[in-house]
Amino acid sequence: MHIEGGCHCGYITFEADVDPGAVRICHCTDCQTLTGSAYRVTVPAPKHLFKLLSGQPKIYVKTAESGTKRAHGFCPECGTPIYATAAVSNPDTFGIRVGTVRQRSELRPKKQSWCRSALDWVMNLESLPQSPKQSA
Repeated sequence: MHIEGGCHCGYITFEADVDPGAVRICHCTDCQTLTGSAYRVTVPAPKHLFKLLSGQPKIYVKTAESGTKRAHGFCPECGTPIYATAAVSNPDTFGIRVGTVRQRSELRPKKQSWCRSALDWVMNLESLPQSPKQSA
């Protein structure tokens, strides 16, 4: 599936081809902290199918619980997380943040990981009152 996306302010834009069947949710505490939310939704794109069209992300390298280093690319202007990849000079895959993709409604997660770190309330949100827009 061909996707297009970018950051909130428009400084960074990209395109990629991804497998919609590979979308996953990560509940690890690093993803919670780095998103400022309860979890992160990602779709992988092979390096040769991911192309930055504008802007240059700022890179933050974090060390996972396993000791693996991951390079996180985000917009230096608005802070939008764009992707994560191996912290090497020529990575194979980019984990694109689904919230930055224009076609995000078509990228339904197929798997969840690090569920031991999931917040207990996040697995069932259907019972919460819903509003089509921000309510007072």
